[in-house]
This record gives sequence, structure tokens and C-alpha cells, in this order.
Amino acid sequence: MKMVPSVSVSYAGNGSSAKANEFGMRPMQERAYEKRGEQYLLIKSPPASGKSRALMFIALDKLQNQGLKQAIIVVPEKSIGASFNDEPLTKYGFWADWTVQPKWNLCNAPGEDGGKVNSVGAFLQSEDKVLVCTHATFRFAVERFGVEAFDERLIAVDEFHHVSANPDNKLGSHLGEFMARDRAHIVAMTGSYFRGDAAAVLAPQDEAKFQTVTYTYYEQLNGYEHLKKLDIGYFFYSGPYSDDILKVLDPREKTILHIPNVNSRESTKDKIREVEHIIEELGDWQGIDPATGFQLVKTPEGRVLRIADLVDDDPAKRDRVSAALKDPAQKNNRDHVDIIIALGMAKEGFDWIWCEHALTVGYRSSLTEIVQIIGRATRDAPGKTRARFTNLIAEPDASEQAVTEAVNDTLKAIAASLLMEQVLAPRFEFKPKSTSSGPTPGFDYGEGGYDPKKCNVGFNEETGKFQIEIKGLKEPKSEEAGRICQQDLNEVIAAFVQDKTTVERGLFDPELVPEELTQVRMGKIIKDRYPDLAEEDQEAVRQHAVAALNLTQKAKEVASGGGEGEKGLNTAFIQGVRQFAMDVRELDIDLIDRINPFGEAYAILAKTMSEESLKQVQAIITAKNVKLTPEEARDLAKRALKFKQERGRLPLITSADAWEKRMAEGVAFLARMKAEAAAAHG
Repeated sequence: MKMVPSVSVSYAGNGSSAKANEFGMRPMQERAYEKRGEQYLLIKSPPASGKSRALMFIALDKLQNQGLKQAIIVVPEKSIGASFNDEPLTKYGFWADWTVQPKWNLCNAPGEDGGKVNSVGAFLQSEDKVLVCTHATFRFAVERFGVEAFDERLIAVDEFHHVSANPDNKLGSHLGEFMARDRAHIVAMTGSYFRGDAAAVLAPQDEAKFQTVTYTYYEQLNGYEHLKKLDIGYFFYSGPYSDDILKVLDPREKTILHIPNVNSRESTKDKIREVEHIIEELGDWQGIDPATGFQLVKTPEGRVLRIADLVDDDPAKRDRVSAALKDPAQKNNRDHVDIIIALGMAKEGFDWIWCEHALTVGYRSSLTEIVQIIGRATRDAPGKTRARFTNLIAEPDASEQAVTEAVNDTLKAIAASLLMEQVLAPRFEFKPKSTSSGPTPGFDYGEGGYDPKKCNVGFNEETGKFQIEIKGLKEPKSEEAGRICQQDLNEVIAAFVQDKTTVERGLFDPELVPEELTQVRMGKIIKDRYPDLAEEDQEAVRQHAVAALNLTQKAKEVASGGGEGEKGLNTAFIQGVRQFAMDVRELDIDLIDRINPFGEAYAILAKTMSEESLKQVQAIITAKNVKLTPEEARDLAKRALKFKQERGRLPLITSADAWEKRMAEGVAFLARMKAEAAAAHG
């Protein structure tokens, strides 16, 4: 199996994300606290950045200084309730401590969610201030008492990506009712940047009411003390995965291994046997540690590995292992456990700071889940300088019936990896280049400094932000379009890379004209996603999203081609963006639209997959040969009109320029449709 990380990002490790101010707040918490007066607040920030504590600060202020009666903290599962246990905040400089009376932490209470509703009712009648319960308990309580029972209270929803605007999602529709009544305060928190993957979390008009606090992965990781490098890769194998596992599982690394879902292609359908097989591959079984329930396995080098098996179906055994993993006395003991094998557990809210490798077998359908799994390895811990996420995927086999499904899984894994690169990279801020453009304080413009004659690339080390000038770039006019360009580009890119036709064509269509993806497909995604934006704002968002995606890809290409210097790929990424901007005569939006966003992903695929498989995949996809849809033809015709305004003539179907030819084909397709419709009515 060939090892090729698809992306590798290095960080400065300057320690800033752990530094506290005089109130004991870390930078992300301080940023959230500044907006504590907002009625509706959405905090987007990575796993381990301290969201639960940020909420404690905000909730205490709302109770003490903003006249709210009570705070109700809603978490997706019982285990996460522990994040809201008592905290002596005054010890670190804050003006009050966080306390939750034991009887009001319903995550610890016995019984079912339905039965806990009475406790919520009792709490609402009481003088006490804080309650912690699960999403399910809260839903039942709202159904029983109605939204008005929660007036003048703070409702804080942790792991907010569980909510969705889908009518079947009760929590989503309750939130809609709360916002329509407008008498409660809501703080929503998520470590996952793509809300609900396919379904939006909130209706757009509700979402617009939220003030957002964003703390990026880049800021978080850049500000760590120990962790300096993160690798993300996908690898293909053939045959049962358990035979190949040691090619990617290094027993010397602290690893969380997620084995495939029993229904997935990668599963052998016998999860217990899979775990036994992995343990056998690692060494000789020495028995079970009576105190923790961990499996003890002696490696050929003579080390004894401590392995926590969370796949076992026997609840008594599994609960003992789970309890041993959560033992607070062992939190800072690196030698407590070496490898955790899980199936559905150990994802969000699971804290094991020593984890260096998150190894996942089989494709995971949700980007949110992938972000959560990666989040297990991106915690900062002494002596841990690098972390990695590896996705093992079964290589498509043409003789299988399920070959199309296998191809789809492969494409989705690539999409997930492209998106993670966007999430982990520094943020982009694009500016149109004009005669009046000048440097911005705080940005470093490279060796010669700012050059008024060309398109400049500035980088701000502190905020981890690029500032890039692009000729012909449209600026967003409305406030909403501006917000999308600043905060939601990853959302747009998520929709784009998850669009199957887009990925298939981008990777495997030799005839592809990149503008069909960057202009037509991306244009359509933005129209569907933000139908209320004016056309020029839709175009501005499209340009910003394409620029962010393509510049990340180009930077990666330059970075992976070049050798790694002293500072590794972090500077390589920054150099990569600069290098690309310098190598082209001028950074203009047409040039950026002419880049195939999937070109670099294909190069990596060609290195990791056997040539035979790659050819088969290409054949399967090419056989589908997509014809133009009327909608795409209309979009091409619109762009042909723009072309005519600029050049004084319509695009020619005989043109040597592939994009001009494609626009002409769109016009011809529409003309044919009209003629056929007329003939049918004639």
C-alpha cells in the first residue's frame, strides 16, 4: 500500500490559543464573550477550543447582568454533559464560579428522557439557575410545556450540527418557534463547519438573526504549544482490510481506530472477528487488565500494548472499558492506553489528548462525522508534535457488482479531503485590484513588500489570514453576500465538492472545460443555496468561492512539489500561494476560473491507486457521458450574452478556445430546443 498524504499542514505552534487573559479566558472564549449581549449567538469553533467554558462565561453574564432567569444547556448525548460540570472560574480571575446542582444535571440522572421531563418542569418552577440535559429530554419538555415556558431564559445548544431545518427534525422546528416568539436567548455551538451536511440547520431567515463568532482551525492549531503538523491522507487496499491494517497502523503511535460500519462495503460483516484479527496482527495476547478491562498485547519488539475495545457487544465489558477511558485520574497519563478500537463511539466530545493518529476504515458519509473524528487527534499535548488522519478505502474492483458504489465512495473520500484542506488552511480575504489599491497594516507582502503595479499576496501571521488582490473580482454589495464571502465560503465549497457530477467530471472527463465547473456548476449551487441574493451578489460569492478553492489547490501543488524547508509546509503553503501569484502574468478572475479545481486531487489519486483500478474507474465514469441539461444550456447562453457585451460578438462554435466553444454549444442547444418546441406546436 502506497503512503501519500493528500494534504499536510504545518502550524507555527506559538502557544497563543492556550494563553489566558485576566479573566482566565483563552482567545476564542474572549472573542465569544465580547458578543455576550447578543440575543442569538452562533459559535463556530473547532473541537478542543474551549466552547463549553466560553458558554459558562456568557451564561453567567446573562444571568447576572442581563436579567435572564435561568440557563438551560442542551447536549446531544449524556456523556457530553460532563463538559458542564462545576468550574471554579474565580480561581482564574473571573467574577463568578460555574455551579450546577447535582440534581439539575439530568445527564447523570437515571431513567429515560421522557421521564426526565418532570425534572425540567420542576426546574422551571424553581429558583435555581442552571440545568443540563440532552437534546432528547429538551425536545420532550418543549412538547409538554410549550415554548412560552422558556421565556426570559437562555437556551444553549451544544453540538448544534445535530439540529436541522428538515421538518422531521424536532429540535430544528422548536428553535424556529423560539425565534418566532423572540422571548428567549439562544447560544448555539458547533465544531463542525458544514451545517447538517445536506439539510440546512435553520431556515435562512432565522439564521440571519444570529451573530456569529468564528474561530478557525488554523487559528486554533497555530496557537498550540506542542502540535506543529497535521497530515490527512486516504489509502486504498484490496482484499480484507484487516490484512493490510499494519501498513498504516503504527503501534508506536497513540491511535483511535474506527472500524467500518457493518453495512459498509469495507466490513467483513463480523466486527468481533475483525477486532480479534487486528489484535492478532499486533502481537501475542497476554490477557485482560482486571482494573480497566483493556486487552494486553505483546508486540514482537517486546512492548505490551494496552488496547481498549469499544466494539464488544457485552455491555458490562464495554462499560468497564468506557469508564476506564474516562477516569479523570488518568487524564494526563500518556501510558494509560495505547490503542482504542471503536465503531460508533469515541467521536464527538470524546477527550483523549494523547491521540496522534485517527485511523478510519471505510468511507464515512457525513463530513461532520469526519471533522469530529479528525478532532480526536488535533488536541494539544506535551511531546506530541504531529498528528494524522488516515482514511482506508477499499479499491474499486471491476468484477464486483457494487463497483459503481465503490467508485462513489472513492469520489466522496476525495471530496472530504478537499474540504478538509479548505478548513485547515489559513483564511482568504480577496480584494479587487485597482489603481487605488494599497497595503493593509499587519500584512506581510513578501520580500519586496507591496508592489502597486501588480496583484499582491499579503499574509498576517497573527490572524492566519491571506489578503489577495485579484483583477476583475466582483465585490459583494449586500450585507448578506459580504457575510457569506467572509464566513461561509467553506459551506459553498462543501456543496460544490459533494456534487457528484462535478467531482466525476473534474477528475475523469478528458474533454472538460474547467469553466463548466467553476462558472456553470458553482453558479448553479450558489443560485440554489442563496436564491434571494441579487444576481451580481451571486456572481461575487461564486468568484470568491472558486478563488478560495483553486488557490488552496495551487498552493498545495507548489508546496508538495517543492522540498520542505526549515519551517515545513506551513510556510510552503504561504510560499505556494505567493509563487503561483508570481508565476502568472496577472492574477485575474478569468485565469482563476480556468483552473480545474480537481486537477491536484487527480494527481494524488494517480499516486495512491493502482493504474488498473484508475483506468476502470475512468471507464465507468466516462460511460455515463453527461448531456447538457436545459438549465445548464440557459446558464451557458447567459454567459454567452456577457461575452457578447464584452467582445461585440457571440461565441463561435468553431472557436479554438474551449470555453467559448462550450458557450456557443449552449446557445445552439437552446435554439434547437426552441425549434423542436415550435415544430411540435406547429
